[in-house]
Order: sequence, then C-alpha cells, then structure tokens
Amino acid sequence: MPRPFATAVAAFSMTCLAAPGLAQSLLPLPQSIVARSGSVTIANGATVSAAAPAAAAARLLIAHVRTARGLTLESTAGAARIRFEQDAGITGAEAYRLIAARDGIRILASTPAGFVHGAMTLVQVLSPDARVGQPVRVKAMTIDDAPRFGWRGLMIDPARHFLTIADLERIVDQMAAVKLNTLHLHLTDDQGWRFEVKRYPKLTETGAWRTPPSTGGPAPATRVGGFYTQDQLRDLVAYAGERGVTIVPEIDLPGHATALVTAYPELGILGDRPPVGNRWGIEPYLFNPGPQGIAFVKEVLDELIDIFPGTYVHLGGDEALKEQWQRSPVVQAQIKALGLKDEDALQGWMIEQFGQYLQSKGRRLIGWDEILDGGLPASASVMSWRGEAGAVAAANQGHDVVLSPGTPLYLDRVQSTLDSEVPGQNVVSSLADVYAYDPMPAGIPAERAHHVLGAQGNVWSEYLVTPAAVQFHIFPRAAALAEITWSAKDKRDLNGFLPRVQRQTARWTRGGMTVADSAFAVGFTVPGTRGDALRANRVPLTLATQAGYGTIRYTTDGSTPSSTSRAYKAPLSLTPGVVVQATAFDAAGQPTAAVRRFDTARAALLTRGNNDLAPCGTGPFGLRVPLVPDVTDTAPAFNLNLFNTCAVYPAAPLDIAGGYTVEVVRLARNWALGHDIPKLRRHYPVSPHGELLVQFGCAAATKAQDAGDTTAKPVAIGGFPLPDPTTAPQRLTFTGTLPKMTGDQDICFQFTSPLDEPYYAVASVTLTERR
Repeated sequence: MPRPFATAVAAFSMTCLAAPGLAQSLLPLPQSIVARSGSVTIANGATVSAAAPAAAAARLLIAHVRTARGLTLESTAGAARIRFEQDAGITGAEAYRLIAARDGIRILASTPAGFVHGAMTLVQVLSPDARVGQPVRVKAMTIDDAPRFGWRGLMIDPARHFLTIADLERIVDQMAAVKLNTLHLHLTDDQGWRFEVKRYPKLTETGAWRTPPSTGGPAPATRVGGFYTQDQLRDLVAYAGERGVTIVPEIDLPGHATALVTAYPELGILGDRPPVGNRWGIEPYLFNPGPQGIAFVKEVLDELIDIFPGTYVHLGGDEALKEQWQRSPVVQAQIKALGLKDEDALQGWMIEQFGQYLQSKGRRLIGWDEILDGGLPASASVMSWRGEAGAVAAANQGHDVVLSPGTPLYLDRVQSTLDSEVPGQNVVSSLADVYAYDPMPAGIPAERAHHVLGAQGNVWSEYLVTPAAVQFHIFPRAAALAEITWSAKDKRDLNGFLPRVQRQTARWTRGGMTVADSAFAVGFTVPGTRGDALRANRVPLTLATQAGYGTIRYTTDGSTPSSTSRAYKAPLSLTPGVVVQATAFDAAGQPTAAVRRFDTARAALLTRGNNDLAPCGTGPFGLRVPLVPDVTDTAPAFNLNLFNTCAVYPAAPLDIAGGYTVEVVRLARNWALGHDIPKLRRHYPVSPHGELLVQFGCAAATKAQDAGDTTAKPVAIGGFPLPDPTTAPQRLTFTGTLPKMTGDQDICFQFTSPLDEPYYAVASVTLTERR
C-alpha cells in the first residue's frame, strides 16, 4: 500500500539528497521517493510487458519515450525489462508505485489511471537530460504516489475559435504527461455551437458558423467556425480516457445564447433571428426558460450524456444579463406563477430543473459561480471564477467546488510584459503566480475541505485564433497547475520547480507543442529616461528574467550568445549604437529561452513600439489583440484600453526630438460591453470620421476628468483627420513637428473616431532628432 504521508515527507527529503538529478526531472513532485542501491540501464530495444488493465498505459509509455528520449521500446508478452503489474494493494483511483531495481522497472497500480500516471512518471525518469537517443541509467528507487486533488483541469474554448479534434488530442496527450486529468470543453457560446444535436440539426448547420467582424471596407463574406460530430466526440472521449483524462462538456445557458437563438428563434425571447455573434464580451440574448425551452435542454442533455460518460455536465450560468427576461411579459408571468422573487431566482429554478434531471440520469450539474446568485440548488456544484468567494460560500453550504479564479488561473492572460507575448487578456498571470496559488481557500474550514474537488485553468479563446496561440498560453503554466493540484503544498518550492519546468518544456517541445519562454526570457530596462541616456551619450542597461533562473549571458559584437559568453553581473553602460543580445543558460549549459536583443542606437532609443506605450488616464491596457480578429498569425499584437482610445509616449525628450512619425492601425470594434457601455469615453469629432489628436497632458486630464474635474484640458500639439474606414488602408502614418522644450514630456495620442466605427490603436511612434 502507499506509504503514510508523514513517512513520505521524510522519504522525499532523503531523496533530494540522494538523487538530485532525479528530483530535477519529475513534474509534478511525487508523494514519496526512496533511493535504493544499484541501478538499471534502459536502452533501445528494452522490452515492456503489461497486465490487461495497463495495456493503454504501456502503449503511451512506448510512444512518449520515443518522443521525449528518442528510444524505441518493444512490447512483449513475456519477460520484460519494464513491467506493468496489477496490485490490489495500491489503493486510490489514481495511485501507483514505481520500483526501479537492478533487474528492471516495475509499475504497480490497481486502476488504468494509476498505470497511466506511473507510465508518465517513468517517461520523465527516462528523459532526465538533453541526451536524446542515448541510453539512460536509472538509479534504484521506489516511488509511491497519489494526487492531492481529484480534479486537475484545463478548460478549452473552441466556441470562440474552433479547434479540430486533432488539436484537442494533442493537448490531451500533453496534459496526461503531467497528470492533469480533466478537460472541460466550452462547447457553446454566442459565437458558435460546436456540439452536434441530432434532434436539432440547425444548431450546427446554422449556429456553428459566423462571419468575421469588419476592420473597415466591405464586410467579410467568408464564414468561420466548425463543429464536432457525435462520432468525433466519442472518439475524443475514448482517446482521452486511455490517457486518464475525463472530458466535462459545457452547454452554456441561459446567457451566451446568440448562436442558439440564431438557429432556433423560438427558443429565444424576442422571436428575432440575430446573426451568430462575432463580438467578444456579453451579448444580451437569453435562452427561453418556458416549457418548450426546458424540454429542449433536456433533449440536448440526453444526447450529450450519451457521448460523455463522466460524472459532471457543465451548464454555464455565467454573465446572463437579465434585460430580455425583464422585458418579456411571458417570462414575467412565469416568474409570478412560480412564486419566484426575480430573474435571478428564475435562473436558480431553471438550474434546479436541470440538476434534478441530470441526477435522475446518474450525473451531476456543475456551473460557474453565478448560479449561486439565485439560490444554489441542492444538486449543483460550483466552479468559482470570480475569485474564491463563490467556492467558500458553496462549500460552506455543503456543495462541491472547483477553484478557477481569474487571478491567477485564467491562462488566456499574458505571461509577461515582453513584446513577444501573443494576444490575450493583457493582465499578467506569470508562471510563478500560478505556482504560488493554493486551491484550498482559507475560508473553507477543515471539516468542509473535502468539498474542494480541485482546481482548473481556463483558456478562453476570443483572442487565441490558432492552435499554436492556445498552446502558448497553456504551456508551461500547465506545469504549475499540475503541481499545485497533485503535490503536497508543503513540498512546493519555486526554485526547485524551475529546472523541472525546463526539462518538461523540452519534452513538450519535442512533442510538437508551442511553449512560451516568457518566464525565462531576458528583458531589458534603461534606468532613468531614454532622454537622459541620449543627453549623456551613454546608455545604462539592466538585464533580467522574470523567473530569475539561470545565468544571463550576452554579446555586443553581433554574435549569438553561448554558454561561454560573458555572464551578466551588473548593469551595463554602453555607447549608443551597440546591439545587445542575451539569453539565460541553466547549470547544464542549455539555453532557457530564445535570444532577445536590444538596440541602443539613438534612433532606436527614440522609437516606441505599441508595447512600450502607456495607457491614458486610470484604466490599463486590458487587452492584447491581433490585427484582425480571425487572423492566423499571432503577431503583430496590440495593447489597448477598449474604453478609451488613447496612448502615451512616456518621457519624450523634447530638447532632442523635433518631429514625430506615428503609425496607426485600424482594428475591429467587436466588443459586446453589456453593462459596461457607460464606461466608454466619447470624444466629440470635428470631422466626419474623427481625428488623431497629438497632445501634452491628456493623461493627467483624463485622470482629472475621471475624478469629476471637467475643466482639465490637454494642450494640443497637432491633429489629423482620420480617413473614411471603408476605403482607407488598415495601416496609416502621420508625421508632425514638436515644439522645443526643456527636459522630458509625455506625449498623448488620442483618437476621437465615432463609437460606431472601427477602433484605432498606435502601432509605433518614432521621434526624430532636431537638426
């Protein structure tokens, strides 16, 4: 049987001393490792045998070792070097034991999932370094392991941007590699219905396709979208099941229902047929909670649970603006007839109907934490995304919960402030942020702790158009998510985690995943202002990585840094014109990230790209968006505040710069802002399509106006009328002159375009030196 946890703690401490190389290759950390004497070597041709329940795990082991280490293992029915053996004494649905000895390696478990987890640990044991294709000497040891939480999940959102079944399978494969066991599929939303329902074919014939939003000019005519047939989803369920991954399907209701209403207007409130949504945010369309609507959902659930055998079905419940229900005499009559207080209570009543129905089918309903707002039905579980309050309230009422707070577990957020970040929410949720999170909220007492099922990272795809962009956001933060949900809290240590992330990143990369290097990449900072550097004709430069891992090495002669290049020890002082290239290297001399560069030329110091600009006023640049909402490239990406189309060039040296060139891009204004519409800052345009205003002091003026001071005004430097977006190119360039002043001054670029026309953003600003 697995060793008691107190013994496991002591065993792990001993292992860290006895086998430091092994400790740097396993992720997540196992409960217990005991080092033994001796070793066994695994090379090409090593044989693998498996008891019947471990057949899938043995196949996975062979496939992953071939990819991660470049070794070919051979399956055999006879005596083998690696053996999977069933052992009823290994208790726990996902527990396993791995024993390495002189005569071979054994993986023991009592369940298929346990065998899979043991196989994935052995993959890591057999790929401890970068020597691909070489035999591996494994020190003798015993690993006893089982997870801390049963729900270790990722949510993928193919409703906004469609992913193929093959794309999902690749993610499942690499989830299994770090023992994540739950894939939550967000299958319906305003922008698309992805689940084939035989009784209601228009849901996918019509509701699975939308037209892209316009950035100006003729409206795009090519439809985008797609859907999964029931047979495809059955195959995905089987594929995931062999890898120890359960799929939780989500049908979102009563809000996020535009695609549903497009397909079947009679299931909406107004009877109209809107186009399938192509805006991001919160649309007003709601599902009809009357008898016909309730019957429809039950019929959809019948088909859904026939395909997905897992315990839980997710029914959304989030962001349902209630205006359509409030304005419907029929819905208001239903609320009165049911004796309910209001629309939130109606949503609670509806969730109760579906919860009871699922319970009658042997399933359980789970929803986002808004389902608490109308009174939580006894049959429901809660996924808490608006912080931890929903989880605490639900658990203390006796309901099971999954922790998925936006901070830090929304993995569609960017991972750093580097300009290499792909589109997403422009709020940093770093690798260290995810690793520091603990899924057991302090507000849940010990006697209620069993209601915490685990945690989940969510990857919403409004701005993630391609499979590569989705992968970039998942990996390597999936490693942190895996460890905080599998390993004991008191075993976690960021400094010990980082080298293990590097090893797992190598495996993921060899497996074809796009893995972000944000935490390990070198960033450059010019202390003081760039104007100070230009006046002194000397550029101070600091180099740092977000994680602080490895040794930064750099060059200034144009060569690519290597493990023998000069080590960075203190801030540099450079003559303008030098290009610095840098990356960090680990203890084995392997680079931890792609090389980054910084140009200290005077012209480069006077240029600010979009990522170097600051927002005006008090609001942040909350989004990072692509040039076109459905573009298949991840670059360029633009930071913006969708409530105020304004950006600041900070600390412009006006005693040095005499002119400017600003490059502008026109973006789709495809945001459904719901109750946030009043936050939009309207500017009075004095030409048909508005202007680009170049100003001093608009950031301070915006802050003052936000505080209620309407007398605060910026100082104009220049202004340019914006052209008709239906005929103008998407990229525009404007040039102007600057007044001579002393010192540094912020320059603001404010757009006054009408709110019913496309959005503008500053792509770059280049200042030119006075002659």
